[in-house]
Amino acid sequence: MRTAILAACLGLATPLAADTVTVETWAGPAEVPLRPETTFVYDMAALDTLDALGVEGVTSIANTYLDHLAQYEGNAGTLFEPDFEAIHAEQPDLVILGGRSMEHAEMAARLAPTIDMTIWGEDVVAQGLARLATYGAIYDKADEAEALKAEVEAAVAATREAAEGRGRGLIVLTNGPKISAYGSGSRFGWLHAASGLAEAAAGLEETVHGQAVSFEFIRDVNPDWLLVIDRVAAIGAEGSNARATLDNPLVRETAAWRAGQVIYLDAGPLYIAGGGVQSILGTLATLRDAFDADGG
Repeated sequence: MRTAILAACLGLATPLAADTVTVETWAGPAEVPLRPETTFVYDMAALDTLDALGVEGVTSIANTYLDHLAQYEGNAGTLFEPDFEAIHAEQPDLVILGGRSMEHAEMAARLAPTIDMTIWGEDVVAQGLARLATYGAIYDKADEAEALKAEVEAAVAATREAAEGRGRGLIVLTNGPKISAYGSGSRFGWLHAASGLAEAAAGLEETVHGQAVSFEFIRDVNPDWLLVIDRVAAIGAEGSNARATLDNPLVRETAAWRAGQVIYLDAGPLYIAGGGVQSILGTLATLRDAFDADGG
C-alpha cells in the first residue's frame, strides 16, 4: 500500500496557494504558502518555536518527547521518518522537516509544500532566531516573533553578565555509563558562546556525538563548572542517570564538584529541541540560576 501511494505520487507536487511568501531555509530560499492552515512538523525545534508563537493547525509525530509539545502529537510519523501515506492522505498546507528528518525533504516535497528548517553548527541561537523570523513571516506573526527575539536577546545578555569572570566550563553528555565532552564548535557549543563561559578543554573533536572521555579526563581538565546533559533522561530510556554516572571519586576531585558547580541542564528540550525558542530560553534560565545562586 505504502509503495503504491508513493509511486502514484512520484513527480507530483501540490500546487502552492494563491498567497505565498519566500523564506530562508536550511536548503536556501523557498516559496511556501502564506498563513498555512494545516502544518505537519517533524522537527522538535521548529515545533517548540511554533508553540511559542501560538501557531494553530499543527500536527506532529506520535511521540514528541517533551511534555509541553505533547498536545501536537499525531500519526504523522516519527522523529526520524515522516509517514508519507499520512501526508498524502491529509494534504497539509506545509510540511516542516529538520535535523533528524532532513534526509526525507525531497520525498515529502513531492506530496506537499515542504521546507527543511534544520538547525546545526556553532551559532545555534542566531540560527534559532533566523528560524523564528521565518515562521513569523509564514504565519503572519511578525510582531510575536519580534517580541520573542527581544526576549531571547535579553536572556543572552543577562546570562553573559551572570557568567562573567566565573572561570572555565566543560560540557558533558552522559549516556548511561558513557560520557562525551563537547567543545565550542559542537552542537552544544552555543552554551559557551551564549554565556561567555570559557572552555576548560580546548580542541575537543567536533563530532555529532562529541568526544568520548573518561573520568580521568574530567579530573585532569578540572573545570570550574560542569554543564551536564543526560541523554537517557532526554529520550526516556533506561540506564544510569547523569547524577549516578558522575558521582565518581575522580570527578569529585574537580573544582566544579567541590564547589557544587555542577549544572544539570534540562536535557529534553536541549537535546531534542535544540534551537527552539523555548528550549533556548529555558536553558539560559537554568544557567543564570546556577551562576546567580553561586554568588560569584
